[in-house]
Amino acid sequence: MSSTIKVLAIGDIVGEPGREILKEKLPGFLEKQRIDFCVANAENSAGGSGVTPQIMEELISYGVNALTSGDHIWKRKEIVPVIAKDARLLRPANYPPQSAGHGHYLYDDAKGRKIGVINLQGRVFMPPIDSPFDAVDRAIKELSDKTKIIIIDFHAEATSEKIALGWHLDGKVSFIFGTHTHIQTADEGVLPNGTAYITDIGMTGPYDSILGRKKEKVLSAFLTGMPTHFDVAEDDVRIGGAIVSIDSSTGRAKAIERIMVYDNKS
Repeated sequence: MSSTIKVLAIGDIVGEPGREILKEKLPGFLEKQRIDFCVANAENSAGGSGVTPQIMEELISYGVNALTSGDHIWKRKEIVPVIAKDARLLRPANYPPQSAGHGHYLYDDAKGRKIGVINLQGRVFMPPIDSPFDAVDRAIKELSDKTKIIIIDFHAEATSEKIALGWHLDGKVSFIFGTHTHIQTADEGVLPNGTAYITDIGMTGPYDSILGRKKEKVLSAFLTGMPTHFDVAEDDVRIGGAIVSIDSSTGRAKAIERIMVYDNKS
């Protein structure tokens, strides 16, 4: 029997400000929007770089069902033994197979519906890594006999690489969203064969900043060329993301909507 599954994807959580707005706003937002599944990118959630076991559990307690990551996933070494055994926190599927952790996850919701999540990392202007195109084809093959609902976080720098993956997978997955650049794009839509797509869903953190970091520190680095520590900013905190409605029987997306939730404190 066909039903609609509503999925919320949350952009890169930046430090304590990003975690705090989720604590305050996410449970009520999930209920109000009748969200069935929530996925969030957590690779910047610990002080702006990496994630710890405690923060992982904290984010799950707010209503996040799966956590994705990217090139900063290994910044906190204490996460390695956790990610090795707990597939709720993913590392990109195109890391070498010898890497700790899992590149995809199968979630069972309260109604017994299965939702697959795949995490990928780009190669253009990013650290060397295996092909995301080859990796995603393998992951889809493994998940597709278990569910028609497959969601992908493509953590990548280049818009061309993200868009290319969208066209490569149109009709093969339900929803592809980009992360990493922290800037929400305005190109959301449902591709011809039923895959919802957006190049980047933005960040969850302080927007009075440069990509979540204090402006003066980043400006200093640009102006002087000297290394400096990029402290997490504090003001104008928002949740960036997107909501997608998916037909559970076909896995095809019906609609996609960008969202931006404000903290209402400014």
